Amino acid sequence: MTQPIPSAISPSEVVVPPTGIEWIIDAHGCDQNRLREADRLVALCRDVIGDLGLNVVGQPQVHVFPAPGGVTAVYLLSESHLTLHTYPEYGTATFNLYCCRTRPDWPWRQELTRRLDAFQVSIRSLQRGLAPGSSVAEPLATKRGQR
Repeated sequence: MTQPIPSAISPSEVVVPPTGIEWIIDAHGCDQNRLREADRLVALCRDVIGDLGLNVVGQPQVHVFPAPGGVTAVYLLSESHLTLHTYPEYGTATFNLYCCRTRPDWPWRQELTRRLDAFQVSIRSLQRGLAPGSSVAEPLATKRGQR
């Protein structure tokens, strides 16, 4: 449900800020056995969360699939979420980290190479919550005028 803009605020003063940053990480050529080791993967996720000063809400959900399957982990964060999916049969691990606050980059390439023996690591980041075609926050009235 859309909330009306309070009459005390001019529409030109309302700004829709970016809602966060999302990292999408794909690691290929990983050691198949390491991609099945839930303890190793949980430790990796804990380090990402700790190093970036993120906060886990509740208990993480970790599921180990029967061989030859891998591991899926989901962490609900007060800042958003971290997910991990491994595919040992393809030597691949995928991560998705979404944060509603600015964070420094984490050394994904170095850590996934060291911990999972990844051969290739792809790191993409997306600024979330921006209007299409926009690179900065704009007043809400401007956006409405473009519809």
